[in-house]
Amino acid sequence: MADSEAGAAAAGMAHSFTQEYFQIPVVTRAYTTACVLTTAAVQLEFISPFQLYFNPELIIRRYQIWRLITSFLFFGSLGFSFVFNIIFLYRYCRMLEEGCFRGRTADFVFMFLFGGIVITLFGLFANIFFLGQAFIIMLVYVWSRRHPLIRMNFFGLLNFQAPFLPWVLMGFSLLLGNSIVVDLLGISVGHMYYFLEDVFPNQPGGRKLLMTPELLRAMFDRPEDPDYRPLLEEQQQDGDLQPNGEQHN
Repeated sequence: MADSEAGAAAAGMAHSFTQEYFQIPVVTRAYTTACVLTTAAVQLEFISPFQLYFNPELIIRRYQIWRLITSFLFFGSLGFSFVFNIIFLYRYCRMLEEGCFRGRTADFVFMFLFGGIVITLFGLFANIFFLGQAFIIMLVYVWSRRHPLIRMNFFGLLNFQAPFLPWVLMGFSLLLGNSIVVDLLGISVGHMYYFLEDVFPNQPGGRKLLMTPELLRAMFDRPEDPDYRPLLEEQQQDGDLQPNGEQHN
């Protein structure tokens, strides 16, 4: 009897987890899952980081095209840095997808492509082996500029408006002794997207330069699921940015 009850409870938990997993919007779900699976594969020694890192010479001369993608999927071995990056990726990618990109999956995918291509081009000159952290900073930058009134608290030490978040993260990297080149790259690309998408089209004589291809719209834009339950995005409220990267009232 006890075994059957335990089995039923486990089945219920598995069903609940599956249900919650598929409530995550598709782009956030796909990217976060790919990052977690890539790290798991490295931890289990199925693959090596040397097979994943960004190396233009191997990409061009040996046709190892997969490095253009895998260099965005690996954040190091399991540890504080990996957890920190994955939580920030999940949180801010999901808030963007459920917020200003809700119902505009094709536009969100196009932002991913724009950011990935520009970061890769800059990566040719920046001598960066893994580009995923710069991509996360780009997402955080775009989110922060689109939510300028949100107040945040970082580890209970700093209170600031959301647009300062990328710079606070860069300062945190500096305190940890890490290079800030990755942060500057992410901020630069994030600002390029924000300027071209949100600022320049609203200037006198400006126009929209980033046009999502119709192919992406045909592939990704679908009617919204009536059972879809978005993550609550707390706009224009005070929040605490805890070590896990979340906001709490």
